[in-house]
Amino acid sequence: MSIQSSQGLQQFKNLVGIKFQLYNSLFTSLPFHRIEKTGILLSLLLTICEDGYKKKQSPEEIMEDFFRKHTAFTSEREKADILFRFIQYVERQIVLFDALEDAAFRHVNDMGGAGTLKHLISEVLQTGKEEELTDKLKDYSVRMVLTAHPTQFYPGPVLGIINDLSRAVIENNAAEINLYLQQLGKTPFLKKQRPTPYDEAISLVWYLENVFYHACGRVIAMLQDQFPHAIDKHNAVIKMGFWPGGDRDGNPFVKADTTLKVAESLRGAIIKCYYLDVRRLKRRLTFKGVDTIIAELEQKLYNNIFIPELIGTELHKQEILDPLIQIREIIIYQHNSLFVHLVDNLIAKVRIFGLHFATLDIRQDSTVHGKVLEAVAAREKLVPEDYAELSDKEKMEVLTGLSGVARPELYEDDLVKDTLETITAIRTIQQYNGEEGCNRYIISQCNSALNVLEVFGLFLINGWKKDKLPVDIVPLFETVDDLQHAADVMRQLYEHSAYYKHLQGRGRTQTIMLGFSDGTKDGGYLMANWSIYKAKEELTSISKEFNIDVVFFDGRGGPPARGGGKTHKFYASMGKNIANKQIQLTIQGQTVSSNFGTIDTAQYNIEQLLHAGVSNDLFSSKEETLEAGEEELLQELSVESYKAYKTLKEHPHFLQYLNEVSPLRFYSETNIASRPSKRKSSARLELKDLRAIPYVSSWSQLKQNVPGYYGVGKALQTLDKKGRWKEVKHLYENSPFFKTLLDNCEMAMKKCYFPLTEHYSRHPVYAEIWAMIYEEFELTQKYIFSLSGKNELMADYPVEQLSIQMRERIVLPLSTIQQYALTKFQNLEKSGDNKQMKEVYEKLIIRSSFGIINAARNSA
Repeated sequence: MSIQSSQGLQQFKNLVGIKFQLYNSLFTSLPFHRIEKTGILLSLLLTICEDGYKKKQSPEEIMEDFFRKHTAFTSEREKADILFRFIQYVERQIVLFDALEDAAFRHVNDMGGAGTLKHLISEVLQTGKEEELTDKLKDYSVRMVLTAHPTQFYPGPVLGIINDLSRAVIENNAAEINLYLQQLGKTPFLKKQRPTPYDEAISLVWYLENVFYHACGRVIAMLQDQFPHAIDKHNAVIKMGFWPGGDRDGNPFVKADTTLKVAESLRGAIIKCYYLDVRRLKRRLTFKGVDTIIAELEQKLYNNIFIPELIGTELHKQEILDPLIQIREIIIYQHNSLFVHLVDNLIAKVRIFGLHFATLDIRQDSTVHGKVLEAVAAREKLVPEDYAELSDKEKMEVLTGLSGVARPELYEDDLVKDTLETITAIRTIQQYNGEEGCNRYIISQCNSALNVLEVFGLFLINGWKKDKLPVDIVPLFETVDDLQHAADVMRQLYEHSAYYKHLQGRGRTQTIMLGFSDGTKDGGYLMANWSIYKAKEELTSISKEFNIDVVFFDGRGGPPARGGGKTHKFYASMGKNIANKQIQLTIQGQTVSSNFGTIDTAQYNIEQLLHAGVSNDLFSSKEETLEAGEEELLQELSVESYKAYKTLKEHPHFLQYLNEVSPLRFYSETNIASRPSKRKSSARLELKDLRAIPYVSSWSQLKQNVPGYYGVGKALQTLDKKGRWKEVKHLYENSPFFKTLLDNCEMAMKKCYFPLTEHYSRHPVYAEIWAMIYEEFELTQKYIFSLSGKNELMADYPVEQLSIQMRERIVLPLSTIQQYALTKFQNLEKSGDNKQMKEVYEKLIIRSSFGIINAARNSA
């Protein structure tokens, strides 16, 4: 263990471990009904769970033992009541742990160490690469896109308490900590109603206003201070994206008016941020010649937020920048540059956030657009009447020659009407929020060049001109099959003269989105990650051939199974064969609060991403680019891994096992998101219709995390048997990409706990599938230990390892309660008895999910 890791671990033990024990004891003294007894019994239950699993007892046996030996409860209702109290207690313990970790972040992590901006600045100065950095930053950027994907179980008020509690812990304010714990005890965690897409948007706007606005400002200010000429005023090095209100893929509740309402909220929020900053500036800029300019700017922003008849009136980014630049000049030449750093900081923010705050992306499934075009062909003369009968090639030629303005009011079909209205809404948003307010249309499940040109055609029949179309059309390739054919699709598009001309008008840049979640669900962990790596290589090569700059937008979730984990290490390991002009990725659900929940954590993680992309270009060594032999080895590992995963998912009881043993079937009842948990509403459960988030989350709650490692052990074993172990070992030691893949695999495995479900090894139906999963876990662990030379998972990351251990221990009673409730629910479902208690157990299953997912922080 390095000195830095050792110091971080000690700080974690002192600032998180010890303080958790200390403040946790405050819970039992809270002035609430029966809370002391709940805390004592819960502590007892934890010990009983740990002992019971060592004796290979099932969750049902453990809970019945607990009730019999340590309570006087006889009725099922009484037992359920104490279990609900346990859940409420553990939920609040997890919030306390989150707040302590957030408060300790700056002390546990080296804010000036590897991967930070300070480290990058030092590297650049030591190697004399200031010019190369300036050149790189002309068009390099990191774009973080906030999504509303349903992995965040904390309601807004609880997130606010975590924030305030963290601050009180940093200040060591015991009185405030006690008050916030009391507030926590009285604040409901349960969302009784499903949020609307607008509710989801407002939740994330809070992070933009309170975290990203300040963190991004800090990062750019630091860069500008060290390299005043490195930041190009025409290129925002940090960009924000936004999906709530724009992502309508599989979400029937997102309409055009939602999109417009969210865009208006984003605009209002950023103007409010500027207004507050300008007011603070006004207190400092009291000099002659400056005071009147700042006062006029303050009034202009005030009018746009608070004067009813002026709210939402046109205001341009330049109208804010011009007076600030004028003030800057006056301060430099007349007032000894006094407070110029404050003005520079605000100018940097305006250049990053404009009047849009975050670019609102529109996303829709590829199958929708063809149906809309066919509907228009049948109703209006804007599309040829025989459009549906044309071949794909003929359609592609027709689509780029369309023109006119469709009339949404003519259509009864809501989907057709909304699609046409949305394309019109994009123009309105650009008018008020600037072009960056909404200039990307993402096509999910994209599998052909026609899918892209269908969207192009839809813009043309909504009044847009093909030679002046300020919108990027972004294909999203998700399944393993789609990833393997992505290069062919892009070749067809690049060879299409009208589309190529469109790209020339967009700076010769094509953005391509790659989805990690569905790829893992479809092909397993290794195959999905390798398919994306290979797709990026092929797409980079083909784009260079056509003189197009390709930008990759990664759809990453929180856990390794959805492209999460050590994200910045992935970007730093891409090598020279993959385009690196920009880093774009989704920040989803829990990852927003866990990695970007405070200004410190957000700044640290933004710096890590910035550093990864810049260092890959400026300091990348040969080892980071895979050689032909290494690629062939990874290909073989991926194929063998896929074979193992395919065997598992084709097991006759695979989906039945997941549906009955995990809380999958109850996921849609959690009321955490506006989007349904399945793409289709049929009663029959099909893997292809199941969304990746409930799929991955269910394995996570089951403590088996199958999508994060399954097939890796079999693949390594196969290569070992073929006598190629030395090659695998060499790859692990020399390829940052392969090492990062297995590091993330270890993270997924560290969160597994097979004793929870070991009773299924004796089940008449599920014994075989449980054994397959457990054996693969053991096999993977054996080979990872052989590669790493360690004897425990995540040994290279001791702080995170300890954090996971502590969190998993806190949540063990919840996992046990959930499995107990699942067993009881299934028994009552089979017998048809006591419908009232069946509903109670269903609520217990759902309530347990909240705490289990929140405790893991990146499990969905």
